Amino acid sequence: MIFGKEKALRDEIINIGKKLYDLRLVVGRSGNLSARLDESAILITATGSSLGNLPSDDIIRVDLKNADDLNNKRLTTEFPLHRLAYENFPHKAIIHCHPTLINAYFAVCPELKTLTFESKLYLGNIPVVEQDTPAITKPELIIEALKASNLVVAKNHGVVSAADKFSDCLYMIETLEEAVKVAATARMFKKDVLDDLDKALKESLGQDAAYLMFSDEHIRKIVDLVNRDEFIAKKGQELDLTLKLAIKLDGQGKAYKFNFEKGKIVKLDFDDDAPFVISAPVDAWELVFLGKLDPFVATMQGKMKLKGELGKLSRWYVPFSRLFELFKQVRIK
Repeated sequence: MIFGKEKALRDEIINIGKKLYDLRLVVGRSGNLSARLDESAILITATGSSLGNLPSDDIIRVDLKNADDLNNKRLTTEFPLHRLAYENFPHKAIIHCHPTLINAYFAVCPELKTLTFESKLYLGNIPVVEQDTPAITKPELIIEALKASNLVVAKNHGVVSAADKFSDCLYMIETLEEAVKVAATARMFKKDVLDDLDKALKESLGQDAAYLMFSDEHIRKIVDLVNRDEFIAKKGQELDLTLKLAIKLDGQGKAYKFNFEKGKIVKLDFDDDAPFVISAPVDAWELVFLGKLDPFVATMQGKMKLKGELGKLSRWYVPFSRLFELFKQVRIK
């Protein structure tokens, strides 16, 4: 008889499997679920399980340090993916499923066309990993993509969503499915769908110089681009973009504070004494400056930390999205 935390977690896996099936995000015997039980053990659905009708016996307890557990013949072919994810991230739940609309969209489109602010804020740039087998045989590629987003598309296969709770995993998948619906519906009204915000954010990256990340020269170049940018100047006036925002490199004590007045950075300080501070380790900032990680999305997903209220900062979502787009125009070494 199973009691306590494990019993509760098994019940949660059964419930989320049924919900996925009811939402038609899984069909038949497709998809798999797992959850962290403690530091060394996880629960994972067995191969051939029907997530919509899971008996407790189809949920396997696996000690990741026990060789016998790792050789259990009932383990799903996607077990190596789940194992690597728990070894590389602090996530406590993983959903892997094959949503119809998401699979169809990314089979023909290389990236998500985001037409709503909600999908931009909660999803950002969804990594798409090429997939050439019926199962994920190169889990290390998914793991690398999970560094940039808690939701990854395996092309022609499905999605992998990782978070602290199954509900958060599901919300990301539902949000992506809805974003795909919006893109498809918009195309019914206008075949050549264009997003004016995206148009305003996209520019040539023809910058020859490269700067040491988080160096004074690097940040001053960003400030120069911001203060010459017509889009930020216009939105800064319209939205009264007047505040102090600091960015901080964890573990090295480096911080820069942007003093905005009506969209212009009138002063650059070298401290984090500000009502809004975005902080992260070096690998997260590298993804941001390469344009692979949106700070708003990273904050929502816990990859970056925000001091201050995200709701208040979101008032300036449009000009700050432009600011983060300018980040990647300054090449880093």
